[in-house]
Amino acid sequence: MEAIGSLCLILLATAIAGHFSARLNFPPVIGQLLIGVIVGPAVLNWIHPGNFVEIFSEVGVVILMFIGGLESDLGLLKKYLAPSLLVAVAGMIFPIVGAYLVGHFFGLDQMENMFLGVIFAATSVSISVEVLKNMRQLDTPEGTTILGAAVVDDVLSIIVLSVLVSLAGNKLNSGDQMSLGLSLLLQVGFFILLFVISRWCVPQLMSLGAKWLVPVSETVMALILCLGAAYLAEKVGLSSAIGAFFAGLAIGQTDFRKEIDRQIEPVGYAVFIPVFFVSVGLNMTFTGLVADFWLFFTLTIVGIVTKWLGAGLGAGIAKFNFKSSSMIGAGMISRGEMALIIAQLGFNAHLLSVDNYSAVIGAIVVTTLCAPFILRAEIKRV
Repeated sequence: MEAIGSLCLILLATAIAGHFSARLNFPPVIGQLLIGVIVGPAVLNWIHPGNFVEIFSEVGVVILMFIGGLESDLGLLKKYLAPSLLVAVAGMIFPIVGAYLVGHFFGLDQMENMFLGVIFAATSVSISVEVLKNMRQLDTPEGTTILGAAVVDDVLSIIVLSVLVSLAGNKLNSGDQMSLGLSLLLQVGFFILLFVISRWCVPQLMSLGAKWLVPVSETVMALILCLGAAYLAEKVGLSSAIGAFFAGLAIGQTDFRKEIDRQIEPVGYAVFIPVFFVSVGLNMTFTGLVADFWLFFTLTIVGIVTKWLGAGLGAGIAKFNFKSSSMIGAGMISRGEMALIIAQLGFNAHLLSVDNYSAVIGAIVVTTLCAPFILRAEIKRV
């Protein structure tokens, strides 16, 4: 019952905050993120990150990325594959170097410096997707490039993390040592399987689901495919968001696209997605930030600037004009759940020390809070 009470509070608070954010002409996600800071340990201490919040927020990420895939234009994604690769690679190199130098300046050890780079190289596009949807920019060349680059970014971040964990000789949270070669082999196999299923199986499965004599049977089948792809992605060491995105992309190529989109949004936006946005804010605590304030402050500034510049430079090399390049760079700033997941994995593998944990988490959260404001301003410029 305590979880139900917390859920009731989250839904009420996010609905009110989202309403006033929209009235002030801000993306509703801004209010939802701030609610997480206010009701969490940082201010009122009413709700804490826990099992219920983690489960609901994980489902929220999966559904949000599924909707992002569902509403994406596959033709545009193919067309902008090369720019997406350039944006992702340049958008990783700059933060890796920047965060490494920050760690070196503050006297952290070599392995922790490298791990800081991996954390701030990651991009969480789920919050950017919400802003792009809200401002009707999801199917533009810029929006498509941001989506494609974020997927590549996630894959590269996980690969680099796997290398670091292997070098450190530690175990991931599964408790089993998995060789780097086997991990990469499983991830390549996952993408091959995903391609085969998307091309030849998904249309038949959706047609089969439509024949089931149960309410909203097409949506049930879509959710099975979405959650199944997310589960498999997580099992091979990738982000569940990647699996969900590609499941949405595959279903978006079928005749059921509009019906699924119409029915799946209420499922996500009524319950799970608000909990995810609140969970990002819940991770923000002021304990430990005072002692490590300058590390927190420097990581925040470097995290924003290096991603913006790096991804923007990649877009510029890909022949986007200056304003579009800046918008794409801004769309890649958000770290969100991807950086938090990598930070937690590294913390469990002793790649991130207890002393610096609060400063790093605080920098991730503040960077994520700033990202929608910057992206919204850049979209208006374009």
